[in-house]
Amino acid sequence: MSNTYRALTRKYRPTSFDDIVSQDHVSNTIKNAIKQNRLSHAYMFCGPRGVGKTTMARVLARTINEIDTSIDGESLNQTLNIVEMDAASNNKVDDVHHLRESVRIPPQNGRYKVFIVDEVHMLSKAAFNALLKTLEEPPEHAIFIFATTEPHKVLPTILSRVQRFDFKRISVDEIVQRLRKIAIDEDISIDEESLHVIAKKADGALRDALGLMDQAIAFCGDTITHNELLQALNVVGTDRLFEFMDCVKEHDADRGLELINTLLQEGYDIQEYLIGLTEHLRNLYIAHETSKLYLVEASEETKKRYQQTAKDFSRDDLMRMLHIISEAQIKLKDASQPRIQFEITLLKLIHMERSEQLSELLAGLQELKKNSGNFVNASRNGSTRKTEQQETVAESEKGQIQERSDEPEKTKASVENSAQEIEDPEPEEEFEPEEAGYEEEDFEEEEDDFDIGAPALTTSLTKKSRAAQMKSFTNGSQEKPSGSPQKEEIKVPEKLTLEFIQEQWPVYLESLKGDFPMLLHLQMERVKLLKLKGGELYLECDNQFAKKMVDEQAMDLQKKLKECVGSMLRFNISVGTPDPSDKPMSVYERFKQIQQKDPIIRDIVEIFGAELEY
Repeated sequence: MSNTYRALTRKYRPTSFDDIVSQDHVSNTIKNAIKQNRLSHAYMFCGPRGVGKTTMARVLARTINEIDTSIDGESLNQTLNIVEMDAASNNKVDDVHHLRESVRIPPQNGRYKVFIVDEVHMLSKAAFNALLKTLEEPPEHAIFIFATTEPHKVLPTILSRVQRFDFKRISVDEIVQRLRKIAIDEDISIDEESLHVIAKKADGALRDALGLMDQAIAFCGDTITHNELLQALNVVGTDRLFEFMDCVKEHDADRGLELINTLLQEGYDIQEYLIGLTEHLRNLYIAHETSKLYLVEASEETKKRYQQTAKDFSRDDLMRMLHIISEAQIKLKDASQPRIQFEITLLKLIHMERSEQLSELLAGLQELKKNSGNFVNASRNGSTRKTEQQETVAESEKGQIQERSDEPEKTKASVENSAQEIEDPEPEEEFEPEEAGYEEEDFEEEEDDFDIGAPALTTSLTKKSRAAQMKSFTNGSQEKPSGSPQKEEIKVPEKLTLEFIQEQWPVYLESLKGDFPMLLHLQMERVKLLKLKGGELYLECDNQFAKKMVDEQAMDLQKKLKECVGSMLRFNISVGTPDPSDKPMSVYERFKQIQQKDPIIRDIVEIFGAELEY
């Protein structure tokens, strides 16, 4: 049995154009050229591995020489009219010279002599040059067919002398159809999900798919089950991927770690799992749109499962997950502890907050900001009402004083005498509550007696009130009310100097906050003032990037400076040489500095736990 067995890749190699899968654009062109007798003297077949380049060359040679299908494709090389050469092992100039000698010999039987050169990009430059003349002007009976997976390595002088055909990858559905037909011919029982696993594992190469099918038959026998196939090919099944997405949905880190440990114990490769997870997340992203479900390469049952699971995640969440997995695939190549890095990556997905929760949090922050603004407005309104009440009380007291001035002449004379005594500059004449034997609380209690006309207290209280008014008038009559602050005017000198600009520079930097980007404000803080000449202010930046930023915003910055110094100055910006003693600030230190200067960024970092990716 073993002596006569042939691998599926050899047994089911196509012998006609109709048997070749998914390369109709090449097959139809060549068939039409044969019918119209317009065959070229040289062809170049390009494309990935396992898509039928060499098979197409053999079918073309068989067709034009009318060789019977009973002769196997691998036996065509034994005929005198078809010569196959592997350029990977025959890439020297001598090999090409031997080929040129063979071209001179006409075909023994048939019309054409076909030369098939596989992996032609492996030929040396000298060998290519030795082939040029023969390739450009071959005998009428000679046809060259080159096959390569890397056409960019072929010399342009060769490419310009051939007809080029690009072969495409074979789709999963086409591979599944081919495998299903072979399984029927071989009397093999295999389910639809297993066929899709083999087709996706082949990555567009039908030859690889047949090899995997052969491996599965050797492991499972005539009946191939899904679980056994996954074990044989060491492929992470969709069930494991859906199980992990359930952990992500439930934020179940313990279950996720247990699943990771099981995968590693079973011998699954970390990179293979991340590749499978990336495709799984991509399919979930597509499953959000039912009209685009044809882009998912899976069975109908699995597609429905993708649709159900996709409802648990938003597209924004899936995109963030894809970004995390993509970065992890790059980092794992250089990681000293791949397992730890792998676990951290999957735990990131599990602990990642959903977009809906972030939206609610942002809405809460906006509401908090709105409420805080209302609180400030309420405080301002309260202060205004308090001021109005104070004015009302002051008016009331003024009215009471006016009423008291209309009392009997005796009381009026007493008040006038008290006023004269107050005008005496000697300090011992000033009224103090302690001298009369009263405390401040006594005044608060005995103010009511003033209204019922107690003559003894009338003189004393009026004296205190007048004294307070006179003292306030003489000492603080020029003071401005505290409730109406006025902006201090800038005293601009007649001749603007660099020293005056340096004094006003901190005020100018403070005025930039809020009107200009924070990064520009930080760069302006590092700017040095060199000199003032005419209407130009010479500034020095510490790097070219800062100079470019200041140049772009120069007009607005000049207008802002005019508000602080009173004159419009034109900036003359240069880049200074860095001081070798100054240590450059790291990205993390710069980020920390920005947090200290900008309270909004500081709050975002504290609330969301933001980290700097570098």
